[in-house]
Amino acid sequence: MPGFEIFGPEEKQEVADVMENGFTFRYNFDGMRNGRWKSREMEELLCEKLNVKHAHLLSSGTCALTTALMAAGIGAGDEIIVPPFTFVASIEAIMMAGAVPVFAEIDETLCLSPEGIRAAITPRTKAVNFVHMCGSMGHMDEIKAICDEHNLILLEDACQAIGASYKGKFLGSIGHVGCFSFDSVKTISCGEGGAVITNDETIYNHSHMFSDHGHDHIGNDRGAEKHPIMGLNFRISEMNAALGLAQLRKLDTILDIQRKNKQMIKDAMAEIPEVSFRVIPDPEGDNAGFLSFMLPSEERAQEINKALAANGVDGCFYWYVNNWHYLKNWHHIHNLQAPAALPISLVADKPDYTKVSVPKSDAIMSRTISMLIKLSWTEEQIQQRIANIKKAFAQ
Repeated sequence: MPGFEIFGPEEKQEVADVMENGFTFRYNFDGMRNGRWKSREMEELLCEKLNVKHAHLLSSGTCALTTALMAAGIGAGDEIIVPPFTFVASIEAIMMAGAVPVFAEIDETLCLSPEGIRAAITPRTKAVNFVHMCGSMGHMDEIKAICDEHNLILLEDACQAIGASYKGKFLGSIGHVGCFSFDSVKTISCGEGGAVITNDETIYNHSHMFSDHGHDHIGNDRGAEKHPIMGLNFRISEMNAALGLAQLRKLDTILDIQRKNKQMIKDAMAEIPEVSFRVIPDPEGDNAGFLSFMLPSEERAQEINKALAANGVDGCFYWYVNNWHYLKNWHHIHNLQAPAALPISLVADKPDYTKVSVPKSDAIMSRTISMLIKLSWTEEQIQQRIANIKKAFAQ
């Protein structure tokens, strides 16, 4: 991770194919395309690889989240249970859809806990936005059972977890709808891109229509298409899809490399007494884009984070103080700061986000460091990294 580490002739050829054709729009204009449909090809390959009926490409992971919410019927005033550890887009998309984020506790999977979800359910709860952070999963059997029991939509934000699975089912395909991001630092990259996957035909139809101004995409005359619903423009371009298509064909190779590299480092770090690791309910399904580990205390985590950097161990993230990935640092969310009034401002009993308390999550995240696993490392570089890690802990 990320996929750009192994850009090669395959990506160049797919992009060149679009350039030679000279047409970058993803829909219609059949006569100008000479049979080239990169977006369609990538969507078909996503369905094949992830064993789902439908996939729809979009221009970003954020657009995928927004589209999934709308396509699943989540909107004004609906409460959505969310984790405090996620990328801020998870919350922004919900607020822009007019829904109300309700924060719940995570556990040592670094994902929402079953207990946290149950405690956050109210009569207005419509969905759970379950974020598979850092390439791995939570306790999905229990999570799905809770959603089924309370008739909640299970939206899987698998933006960081393409290719990861739980008991044989790919993350993103367990709930009603799943989302992926293919930006420049994800497991596979379109440069910018995202996708919605689902086995629900209604959600799929709403997704492809909503992301293209409500076009129904029936027939081959774009000007004659009907508009059954309103929508926005979240279309991906053929250029981005071409890049992603080549990357998606490399997904199995990418995962093999990540898993091998991660295991070597994890095995070495398991010998360090003060280190414990993130709980992974299905280790074989781990995407392995990150190695997340815990220290005994917040103070020790801060010391080790600094020591790792001082010893040349790059790519380590202490999320607890990260501006974009942990609730306590999102002051613009706390205060609902935006250029104009947000729909949530019309909700009379909306949460006071300046007072959200998630002590269990704080206790976990204040002790957690995540290490990015790179594809480009040689075995010699991994061994040197291990030596540097041990030096950092010895200080």
